[in-house]
Parts: sequence; C-alpha cells; structure tokens
Amino acid sequence: MNKKHVGVILILLASIIWAIDPVLVKLSYSNATFVQTLGIRAIPMVIIAFIYTLITNKASFKVTKKEFSAMMYLAIFGSIIGDLIYFYSVSKISVVNYSVIGHIQPIFILLIGYFFLKSDKITKYDYIGVAFMFLAAFFVVAKDMDSLRNFSIGTKEDYFMLIATIAWATTGMVARKYLSNTNAGVTTFYRFGIGAVMLVAYLIYTNAFYVSNVYQILNGVIAGIGILLFYEAMKRLKAAQVTSLELTSPFFVAILGFIFLGESVTIMQMGGMFLLIFGIYFLSKKESTTS
Repeated sequence: MNKKHVGVILILLASIIWAIDPVLVKLSYSNATFVQTLGIRAIPMVIIAFIYTLITNKASFKVTKKEFSAMMYLAIFGSIIGDLIYFYSVSKISVVNYSVIGHIQPIFILLIGYFFLKSDKITKYDYIGVAFMFLAAFFVVAKDMDSLRNFSIGTKEDYFMLIATIAWATTGMVARKYLSNTNAGVTTFYRFGIGAVMLVAYLIYTNAFYVSNVYQILNGVIAGIGILLFYEAMKRLKAAQVTSLELTSPFFVAILGFIFLGESVTIMQMGGMFLLIFGIYFLSKKESTTS
C-alpha cells in the first residue's frame, strides 16, 4: 500500500467521523449557545492532540517561527472565524444546504492552489475525481429530483456558510504548504489550543464557562480525532485530493441515517453512492513520476 492509498483511507475515516459532527452540534444546542458549544468543544480536542503528540512525537511541541505563524493562521481563520460561522449557520440552514456548501472546498482549493501551491500539480485524474465527487454529493443530499429542483442558496446563513468554507479551504492550503512535515498532533494542538484560549477567555468573561451537556464533549472528541486524521492525510495527498475526498461525508450521513434512523435511501442517492466509487478511484489513482 503506497503513501497515497494510506492518505485516501485516512481521509475517508475522517469523513465517517465528521458525518457525526453536525448531529452532535445540533444536539448540543438544546440548552447551549453556539459560542459556548464551540468553546467547550475545543477543550477535549486540545487534550486529544496533546496525548497524540506525547505518543507520536516524543512529547515535543517545539515548532519553528514559520510553523507557528502558519498555526496562528489556522487558529484564527479555521478555529475562530470558520468554526464560529459554521456553528452559527448549522443551526439556521437546512441539512441539504449545509452538506453541499460545507463540502465544496475543492473548487476553492483548485483555484487558490493554482497560484499558491506550485508543487501540487493537479492531474486529469484529480479533475475527473472532483467532478464525480461533486455529482455524488449533490445526488446523496438532494435525495430526489424535486429536492434538487427546489435547492436554492439565498439566505444570509447560506452565504455565511460559504465564507466559512472558503476560510477552511485557505487553512488547508496553508497546512499543506507550511505544515506537511509537522506532526499532526502538534498542528492540531496549536491550532485549537490558540483558539481555545481565546474562546475560553470569552466564556469566562461572560460567565458561560461550563459544560451544558455531554454532546459538547462528545463533539470535541469526534472532531479531535477527525482533524488528526485530516492532517495525517494532508501529509500524503494533495490539498485538492484531501478536500475532495471529504465529499464522502454526506454519503456516510445517508448510510448512518438508514442504519440507525431507518431513513430510506432513494434511487438518486444510490446513484450518488455509485458515482462516489468512481470519484475515489480517480482521486486515489497514482500519478506518473512526472506529475
């Protein structure tokens, strides 16, 4: 199994885990605000990253100035701006809108990466894989032709979610360019550690620093494991490939809904799952030595 295949497996595992994330977020809102949930969620994420670093990096948290600057960017634009917008939007918009908008990062990765990541040469297989992934995601979340025809992006929360998606895409680019050789635990620890300090300080100031429900903790554990898998995959794949494979998350949402909630799977969703297989095949296809 080559490095690329390992990367594909890692990001697919992350996608399975992240399929649970929005469910836990919504459950957390039963007696908590989106800011309070985000702040409490960050704590178990930092703890998981700390333990992972102890095990895999000989307890070394040392980073260079360039790496720390990149981590600051990840913390501000990923853990603060991107996640705050996401946590607000997910309580307002439909599942269809969230699933599609939140997973269209590849288009921004391809556009930005063309200028920013010269080392990540996008092949024809990547473009084909991205195309299949987009079609698969739309088919799975739309469920039927009526839903697909009625799909619209018009509320302010839809546009907020788009901003969060762009912010996350830029953090993926920065991580790929400056942190591809950095331990995943260290990257996660600083990204969410810096964000946690800011969020916890705000919660203490507003007398909201307490655990409202168990879903906040579970969300942190799930998200922490998912982000570690994401950064491990980022070391082995191109940024566009990683974010495209994240499009499998809506697919796993449909599967989990069928197994645990008894939700039926439509013909269109089955078609999307079929397209997904082709997308994964092309994105995991090994490039020639010249690419």
